Amino acid sequence: MNTLLGIDFGTGGCKITLTDTQGNVLDSASGEYPSSHPHPGWSEQNPADWWNAMCKTLAALQQRDAWKNNTIAAIALDSYTHGAVLLDQNLNVIRPTIIWTDQRSAKESNQLKQEHGDMIFKIAGQMPTPTWTLPQMCWLNNNEPDAMAKVKHISFVKDYIRFLLTGNLATDRIECQGTLFNDMTSDSWSPELLELANIDPDALPPIKDITDSAGAITREAARQTGIPQGTPVIMGTSDSAIEAYAAGAINPGQCIIKLATAGNVNVMTDKAYPHPATLTYAHVIKGMYYTVTATNAAAICQRWFRELCCAEEVAEARKTGVNVYDLINQKAEATPPGSNGVMFHPYLSGERSPYWDPNLRASFTGMSMGTTKGDLSRAILEGVAYSLKDCHRTIEEMKLPVTEYILIGGGAKSPLWAQIICDLFQAPTTVPKACDASFGAALLAGVGIGVFESPKQAILQSLKLDRTHQPNEGMASFYEEQFDRYRKIHDALAF
Repeated sequence: MNTLLGIDFGTGGCKITLTDTQGNVLDSASGEYPSSHPHPGWSEQNPADWWNAMCKTLAALQQRDAWKNNTIAAIALDSYTHGAVLLDQNLNVIRPTIIWTDQRSAKESNQLKQEHGDMIFKIAGQMPTPTWTLPQMCWLNNNEPDAMAKVKHISFVKDYIRFLLTGNLATDRIECQGTLFNDMTSDSWSPELLELANIDPDALPPIKDITDSAGAITREAARQTGIPQGTPVIMGTSDSAIEAYAAGAINPGQCIIKLATAGNVNVMTDKAYPHPATLTYAHVIKGMYYTVTATNAAAICQRWFRELCCAEEVAEARKTGVNVYDLINQKAEATPPGSNGVMFHPYLSGERSPYWDPNLRASFTGMSMGTTKGDLSRAILEGVAYSLKDCHRTIEEMKLPVTEYILIGGGAKSPLWAQIICDLFQAPTTVPKACDASFGAALLAGVGIGVFESPKQAILQSLKLDRTHQPNEGMASFYEEQFDRYRKIHDALAF
């Protein structure tokens, strides 16, 4: 029993990491799943796609030596939060899951804020926006009452998959904070907040700690996944909490800059600092918290651009085996800072921090007849960086101390993108070698079965750095001017 398995369900796909019991990464594999957008501002996913992507990814991993030559000691799961899976009395899925980028519940969010905002903030430590499960359920009550009448159980992304693996319904103390149904002071479901969405408290699962046992792989799950029957399953938690932990952000003042589907600027704190313009979550390490400012679209902007404009690069990647994003970034790297005047605002799914405006839309500005694909490619990288800097303004206004910047996410693999952020923030930026959520989930699986004595001990033993970027001081004034231009364009185009 010498390996640990971490399974991550991100907004765009599933990643699975296999480590040894010393926290060394042995292998990993990933697969994508789609989101549907039936109307402008809507984002939904089919829970069956999560399961299918996981099984296909596991099947690919099982063909490799790291899997064949080792035995799994335990697994743990993580996922993006706010994704409610609605189940009927027979535990069948009622409708697609509304995911966190969905903006349809803007009206319900505003109504909740106006009529119950003080109560919601006092209990849950957050203000209602379309990201949260509470306004999403209010929208369903108003628009799909027949579906809501069938709801007997509510699960969440990783919790639903874990139910399919073990037969047990449960959630964890951090995941429940992503619903706006929880009482932050007691880690329990709030009857007052559930009543706002007409949700029966019995529909919500029990809340456990993140390293508690969640059961074991059933015979049927073993048949479908290839994970041996009886393998212990540990609870796990939300991806943003586990990513910060996996990157070594385990002390107050450390700041995560995340370049994944979404973009985050998360500061670790020694206690909760609820603020109407941020999100506040408990840390993997008990007693700590982290403050979240977030942009809805970061690396997903590159994926959108790939699908819309990069058929040539996709074909070349298939032919040569070179990563398609490396090919796109080569064009971006050939373009000078400032993207020859092209500016990109990444509001493909509205925006969270600092505007909290579901009506914002993405834009390219400053284009001319001479604009190239490279200009657009670099503008996307710079635009996402400006959006993250915009998020950071709230951290500065709150006067939360920042002692270190750590860059994570798929976008962090790009030295160009990482250096743009380093130059914009004008601070050294470290990039951990293994820091994604699936790696952190594998470590928590080890904590859950006693391989590591604590979450902190696990990451201290396992953390390795890939590289550090130093800021180019000569770029400070240039990017300061560019960021000012970025904000002025936002103000001019917002409606």
